Amino acid sequence: MIQRVAMEPPGPPDAFAAALAQAWQGSGRFVVLDDRFDGGSRFMHCLQAWRADPHRCAQLHVITVSTDIAGGCTATMLNDEIGENWPPITPNLHRLAFEGGQVQWLLVPMAWRAGLRELSTPVDVFALGHRIERDAAAPGRETKALARLARVGSLAWLDAATGTEAGAMRSAGFTQADDAGERWRYAPSFVPRRRPSRYTTRSPDNAPIVVIGAGLAGCAVAWALAEQGRDSIIFERHGALAMETSGNPAGLFHGIVNPQDGAHARFNRAAALEAQRAVTVALARHDVPGHARGLLRLESLDNALSAMHATLQRLALPSDYVQALSSREASDRSGLLLHQPAWWYPGGGWVQPGGLARSFLERAGQRATLRASCAVESLTREAEGWVLHDAFGHAMATSSTVVLANAGDALRLLRPLMPPAAPDAWPLLKLRGQISMASLSEVGALSLPRVPITGSGYLLPAIDGLAIFGATSQSDDDDPSVRGSDHRHNLAQLSRLTGKLVQLETTPLTGRTGWRWTTDDRLPVLGAIPDIGAAINVQRLEQTSQVPRLPGLYACTGFGSRGITWAALAAQITAASITGAPMPIEASLLDSVDAARFVVREAARRSRRAD
Repeated sequence: MIQRVAMEPPGPPDAFAAALAQAWQGSGRFVVLDDRFDGGSRFMHCLQAWRADPHRCAQLHVITVSTDIAGGCTATMLNDEIGENWPPITPNLHRLAFEGGQVQWLLVPMAWRAGLRELSTPVDVFALGHRIERDAAAPGRETKALARLARVGSLAWLDAATGTEAGAMRSAGFTQADDAGERWRYAPSFVPRRRPSRYTTRSPDNAPIVVIGAGLAGCAVAWALAEQGRDSIIFERHGALAMETSGNPAGLFHGIVNPQDGAHARFNRAAALEAQRAVTVALARHDVPGHARGLLRLESLDNALSAMHATLQRLALPSDYVQALSSREASDRSGLLLHQPAWWYPGGGWVQPGGLARSFLERAGQRATLRASCAVESLTREAEGWVLHDAFGHAMATSSTVVLANAGDALRLLRPLMPPAAPDAWPLLKLRGQISMASLSEVGALSLPRVPITGSGYLLPAIDGLAIFGATSQSDDDDPSVRGSDHRHNLAQLSRLTGKLVQLETTPLTGRTGWRWTTDDRLPVLGAIPDIGAAINVQRLEQTSQVPRLPGLYACTGFGSRGITWAALAAQITAASITGAPMPIEASLLDSVDAARFVVREAARRSRRAD
């Protein structure tokens, strides 16, 4: 069991930061796992020490696991630095970046042992402010969890460990590094065999990483890699970035609430909070049209309000993330007369997708190079790495690491790498969507809301003198034209959304057609791409970590209609897969978005058929 005490290793905060500075010198990436929040003052001392040290590590990651995080940041200096960017503390991981991403703080607002289970990143220093004792029901459980995350040579700083505590540390492979028993070094007599890892294919060098596709996904990946100190080259078949669905004039971003709080709801919640930060930067620093001042998502039933409140209470979702509003309250927020209760997302809103993509690329700065009008016809694996070929078979680039951020076109590049008659690496469904637009002078009878409204369809506030609403969703439809029938569908959908019959002719309406690629489980495809040929020969595939991967090949695709909401978090997950940085989502959630999850599902189906 663990008993909280007032002591913090290895002394007062300034001594703690000074000791860290001795340990991180000469490191490329240095990861600290701390169990003390102290209103943010512990992290602030680390940040100040890093800034002041000319011999500092290139990348500092501090992971704080504490239920105290829910109390909010009280450190004055840190509050001044964070400003309005302190996140709503929802039950998931939260990533804050400083110094252009060179310093990252991962907040884990969970009990200590629960938080340990959700981490998978090797740790250089454990800073423990609690007593470690043997658990009678499971001796050494906590120290074994530390050993799972430790590298050989990792340090553990804790209040003096004696008796059973010292024995537990030794049995887990730690040896005492000082006379007081406050410092321990991970030095097992043998290195235990680790479970297979989906990250064994991470980028082996610091050469530029090739990204195929310059929509939201590709530009976000370039930004996330730049935060990790990596250069990228983006190949785009069009003459400029964000020319396909990312080229719509506006799009929404927001979280979701589901009573079961499954993988889809949890991922969307984490992604929406990361999107809010990205959009806020885009609006404030890159002159991108949009706003992040809230969004309403209407519920379909008038009597849903009590159930909505019950869900919020059970899931412990804070009001700065989401609120349940009555139809009257929703009407007051929107400026329209609404007839249904609604979820209010204070950090949601709308943004121009192409502008957000540009913002990501500008934030990557000189670390990202865009090569427009460069269509990649094929991809082959050679001795020197992955080779990109143009339509004439000429080599365009060679890289040890390639990210496919080109939506459904990723499958076209992958098929020659797969065994004959094998299924695709993942199932993607192509959906055609058409939005409707009209000049405000031509739709004067249509009232527009102050904030975006979504539900069955969506309606945006006035944008550049336009009314924008939609959208259709059709599979097996390659028609690029803007159709009157789709305008009529959008108008009917708008009537249902607002509860008021919208009578407009389709003549003044214009629109835009694009295609979205989505998976059958409505979650993105991220991380190292599976080696289908090698996987066929593996007898048992029960976990994504067991699936063989194509070395140096990654995916960031399958965003469907949630590109704005997902792009930032998906890119950070992809970059962490490549570089080995701490994952910004829980280990229990990572399998749900892993590019190899469909291989595991297919293996399970084969096993059931065999039985």
